[in-house]
Amino acid sequence: SGGRLLIGVKDNGKIAGVRSEEEQYMLEAAAELYCRPKVSYHTQTYHVEGRSILVAQIDESMQKPVYAQDETGKELAYLRIEDENILATPVHLRVWQQSGSPQGELMEYTEREQLLLNLLEENDHLSLNRYCRLAHISRRAAEHLLAKFVRYDIVEPVFEGHRFHFRLKE
Repeated sequence: SGGRLLIGVKDNGKIAGVRSEEEQYMLEAAAELYCRPKVSYHTQTYHVEGRSILVAQIDESMQKPVYAQDETGKELAYLRIEDENILATPVHLRVWQQSGSPQGELMEYTEREQLLLNLLEENDHLSLNRYCRLAHISRRAAEHLLAKFVRYDIVEPVFEGHRFHFRLKE
């Protein structure tokens, strides 16, 4: 969803400074070579306390998710939560895939949907694995239904203790 990246400032706020040409090259390589689809951005250099800092404004991508290549060449998608990059779950990936569809989707309300709502009412923190076990459905079916409910703003993913779980949206 875009945002700003501040380069040359430590987490504690101390100005470390950068060599802006080198950092701009690294940003360009990251955005064009290691992201699929490519990420658009623009940068500004500021001089603070005799040092240069770089601010990169990353534009929101219209095509989601954006995958980043890791050291092995595997493409992974991440979420930014506070000051951490968190690996996107299969449910997040499905939400993005479903949202990319230009047409709406008719959702049939069956016993399966009612069971999910009941389980969410009974369990304030329902993980994907627990949902699969309790509902006796495949992981793929569980991901698909949870993604629909997230997309329709009925359910929200919650990140706590370095894990995602789902709950009814208040």
